[in-house]
Amino acid sequence: MFVAATSRCFCDRPWHEAIEQLAELEFSYLEIMIHEEDGHFTPDQLVSDFPRVLTACRDTQRLTPVALSLDSRAVGPAYIRQFEACCRLANALKVVTITVRSAELGTPFNAEVERLVTLVRMAAVQGVKVCLLTEAGRMSHDPLNAATFCNYAKGLGITLDPSYYVYKVERQYKLDPILPYVRHLRLRDTKPDAFQVRVGQGQIEYGKLLNQLGRYNYDRALCVDMKPLPGVDHAAELRKIRLLLESLI
Repeated sequence: MFVAATSRCFCDRPWHEAIEQLAELEFSYLEIMIHEEDGHFTPDQLVSDFPRVLTACRDTQRLTPVALSLDSRAVGPAYIRQFEACCRLANALKVVTITVRSAELGTPFNAEVERLVTLVRMAAVQGVKVCLLTEAGRMSHDPLNAATFCNYAKGLGITLDPSYYVYKVERQYKLDPILPYVRHLRLRDTKPDAFQVRVGQGQIEYGKLLNQLGRYNYDRALCVDMKPLPGVDHAAELRKIRLLLESLI
């Protein structure tokens, strides 16, 4: 296991300033967010100006890219073009994992299975693995559903975000069904009434979670994913959680 950070930890700063700040905080590994709202590059930019985005993503100073995340409002062929470009970017950066969101609740189960099977096959051509984010309001939130998707779409992995099992949950979920499939992990501290709080004030049991994943030989990133909070020393919080996670490895 190793500690990483997402690029949206400094989504309020230009790309090179964000990367420089993470390097100064002694992070060594990076997840690059290709997002509509909180990424430094959008999915449309990735398609329309691929060389520029690739050049920027290669210029990460002392940080090594280890994962990509794609969040797009596009559907159908437009989404497929964006996903294909993301796979090419991952291949060029020697990144193995791309995280995608699952369909919203109410989407036909078979349709989502077909979509995920297609994405897994497309990614395999570039030597890339697709991971499904566990997220409230989406089909992947229920661990049993997420595990079923992985069974049908062979090769599909899970990006586990435990905050969604603490914040505003109506019932307790057991993570056991998805633990064997976890290939990426995003972390921040969370309370039932606040998605992100200062480190140490939430209910995320980091040690317990890492022990659970360790039983399945998880050896990938512990990726800090914290956005700036008003009135909080963000750099100090990022340093605190990095040191905490490193102490648990």
